This record gives sequence, C-alpha cells and structure tokens, in this order.
Amino acid sequence: MTEQKNSGGADTGYRLTYSTMFDPPQSLHERFEAALAEARAAMGDEHAMRIGAHDVSADERFELRSPIDRDLLLGRFQNGTAAHAGQAVRAARDAFPAWSRMPWRDRVAILRGAAALIEERVWTMSACLAIEVGKNRMESLGEVQETADLISWYCDRMEENEGFDRRLPNDPLAGFTSRNRTLLRPYGVWAVIAPFNFPFALAGGPVGAALVTGNTVVFKTASDTAWSGTLLMQAFRDAGLPDGVLNHVTGPGSTIGEALASHPEVAGITFTGSAQVGMAIAREFAGGRWPRPCIAEMGGKNAAIVSDRADLERAAAGIVRSAFGLQGQKCSACSRIYVQRGAAGELRERLVALTEAIKVGDPTVRENWMGPVINRSARERYRRAVDAIAEAGSILTGGRVLTEKGLDRGWFVAPTVAAAPRDHYVWREEQFAPLVLVDEVDSVDEAIALANASDYGLTAGFYGGVDEIPHFLERIEAGVVYVNRPQGATTGAWPGYQPFGGWKASGSTGKAIGSFWYLPLYMREQSQTVVD
Repeated sequence: MTEQKNSGGADTGYRLTYSTMFDPPQSLHERFEAALAEARAAMGDEHAMRIGAHDVSADERFELRSPIDRDLLLGRFQNGTAAHAGQAVRAARDAFPAWSRMPWRDRVAILRGAAALIEERVWTMSACLAIEVGKNRMESLGEVQETADLISWYCDRMEENEGFDRRLPNDPLAGFTSRNRTLLRPYGVWAVIAPFNFPFALAGGPVGAALVTGNTVVFKTASDTAWSGTLLMQAFRDAGLPDGVLNHVTGPGSTIGEALASHPEVAGITFTGSAQVGMAIAREFAGGRWPRPCIAEMGGKNAAIVSDRADLERAAAGIVRSAFGLQGQKCSACSRIYVQRGAAGELRERLVALTEAIKVGDPTVRENWMGPVINRSARERYRRAVDAIAEAGSILTGGRVLTEKGLDRGWFVAPTVAAAPRDHYVWREEQFAPLVLVDEVDSVDEAIALANASDYGLTAGFYGGVDEIPHFLERIEAGVVYVNRPQGATTGAWPGYQPFGGWKASGSTGKAIGSFWYLPLYMREQSQTVVD
C-alpha cells in the first residue's frame, strides 16, 4: 500500500506511515468499507492451531468477542495446553536442520513472498483487526502495512549484509594457507509471544526476523487477538514455508505461554508485554544450563516535555494523538506531561479542547477516532485509576466509563486529562488506558529529571526552542525520542524511519525493532579457520 489509486485511477503518490495517516485519500476509505463487509462475513468460524504439518484442535475452546460490542462473536479458538506447546517445540526442532541449512537467499525469497501476501491482504486483515482490537481504520491499516514493511526491511538487511558472512584476512603463516571467516548462525527454535495491541506488527516482525535468519518458530498469539494471529499465520504458510518451520498455538499465557518460556529446547524468545512477565522470562532464560537470548520489550511510562518557548498548537496535537491513539493502549503512549509554568495554562486549555473534540465509538465508523479498551479488565483498571486521581488530584476532562448510545455493549471509556500529586502511583505505573497526567515545572532541566526518574525508558517527546533541543537529546533516557512533532509526541515509529526500542525496564537488549542492529540478535557468531 505504498502508493494508492483514487477512484478515478490516478496515482496519488500517497504512502501510508504513522506520520502520514492523518490525511489519507478518499479511495482508502472506500476500500476499507468494502473490506469491512468481507470481515463481518468471516466472523464466527472455528480456527485450529497449526503444529508441524497438521491443524490441531484442543479438548477445550474459547470464544472471542469484539470489545466494540460483546454480542459480536468473532470466532472460536483452541485452548491449547502445555502439551501442545511441547508438540510445537518438537515440530520446530525437527524442521530446524533443513531450514537453517537452506541458502539464505532462498529464505529471503520466501519471506518476501509473505510480506507481499500481507500487503495484498491488507484491507481484509485491517478490517478484522479493527473489529477485534477496537483500532480506528487508519491505525488498523497502518499496523498491517507496517508488518509487511518490517518483514521486507529484515529481508533487505540480510541482503545488505550478504547473509552476515564475512571473509577475514588469512593468517600470516609461511608454508600454509590459513583461511579465516566469521559468520552469524541461527540459534534453533525461537518462541515469539505477542501482545494484543499490535497483533500483526509485534508478531510478524519478530517472526520474520527469526525465520529469515534461519531459526524455526513457535508463535503464541494473545488470546484477545487470536483472529489476527491466525490470519497472519495463514499468510506466512501460504508463502510456502515448509511444515514445522512456523508453528502457531493459542491459549492462556499462564499455561501455554509459561510452557514455552520454560521449555529447555527453546533456544531464544521474543516477548512483548508487561515488565513483570518480561523480567520473569529474562531471568528464566539467564538461569538455565547456559544463558539464552531473550528479546523483551516491556512497556513504558512516556513523558512529553513542553518548554515555555514551544509551539503549543504542535505540542497539544502531538500529545493528544500519542495519549489517546488506540485508547492509550500502546507501550509508547504519552502518559506524563511536564510543562513549564509560563506555558501551562494555555497548554491545559488546548489539551482539554482537543480531548473533548474526540469522537468515541465504533472505530470502524470513519468519524470515530477512538474505540474501546480491549476488555473488562482494562476498563476496570482505568476506573480504579481515575477514581484514585479524583480523590487525590483533579480530573480536567473525562474520567468516566461511557454507556450512552449503545456504548454499554462494549468497553468504552472517556479520554482523560488529569492532575495528581507527584507521588501518586499513576505517575509511576503503566495504565495502558486513555489517561494522561499534567504537571508544571520551573525549568526544562527539572522536567528532564522527572522524565528520567521512571524505571522505564521507551519513548519521550520535547517541544521547545531550537537551541534547547541538543540539551534535551543529550540528557533524556529513552530509546525513541521525538522533537517538535505534531504527528505524535511519543508514538509513531515506522520501519526504516524510526527504529523502536527501549532503555532500562522498557527493553532487554538495547537494540531496536526495525533497526540496522536487530537481526543479529537472532544469531550467534562462529569464527572459522581452515588451514590448507
């Protein structure tokens, strides 16, 4: 979907990214509407797991319903068990020798085919995603397109680095030819455990990276997004992956997820989710017979800093887009604002006005920008937070569960701007909800210190004067930073444009998704010397 055609067939030159998604051509909306009808017709089916060459059913199943309307049955999925996880690991282990020895150019060709299929199916996949997660249409289209771009990016990096195989100088030995070489080789069976909020990009990206580097994969989708996970796996399978190279299991994280994380034959893992679970997995992988690689992305408590020299129109637009896009259910969502006192009053007014203008409702409807949170647990977490803030601080706007005009059938809440004492738990703990706190500071230095005081270090934003920017960039402790960006204060990374990864409790590797240094995380180095 890099270039769109309008209804008259003329090339618009439009390229979808998270930065350009705010002004799409009309043809995009028309095609999305058509895809919605296809997606709704496909709802309600039963879906199997895929292990080795077989579709596999479990003794128990679970129903998946839309957070937009709990009466909408999306499908029935398998409640996999630890035994199914073990079967999937064995299938991946058996497929590893042939897949890892396949010439890397052949693997690249298959993965490029998968990316092409995802892009070909972008409309239907995006419509299903919108119904399943509650994303608006532009967020949904953006995520599926990002998935294809991530896989293509990793294929490009394999080619650019010639399979990560380098010849080194011969040893200076008289009478011998001593040839030296270094290459990166795959680990083995790789587990990918994906979150609900980006069930395509944060599954397809790491799956693609693991596969193109020669690992075989067991993928566990989040139960709340089992439909998206199944559609993604079908695209990989249809691209021609040999049986067992990619295995797909569904079921509770407490059983099938833990079984994968603790399995001794899982050589590496990519996990995206909470810091609590991510740290437990990292400890598990460090504490076995030998340390194993764990790529964990574990959330954020992301701050936007606004100086009294900022363009407040830009700042307010960027903050609102990052605080309330996908209902704040992004690890990169803006949840803290530190604004210099001279700009605080006007910024609050702008934030409140923009927030109250947000249309909340069924996000598949074009005019609704914000949909529901993912489930009852998310709604209750939001309710507890806003109740606690109302008692200790103040709600500037929002702060309520939405039940009018049929919204009571889904998990809808109001986007909320609030203030609270600095020692309040909401300043520290990730809420994954449409809730942002505002605090006044005396200086940019004070704001940076407060932003850095968090255990997390994923994203950060700054709005201020040109001469203030270097100081912010030098001191801020975050893996992804944006300056004077109206498209998003703390959100909106895209493969090839903004690598995405966190510091401190936000990530385990110090390397970023979609970066030049991501693929080597899935391989280990071998130095070879052969004497003739």
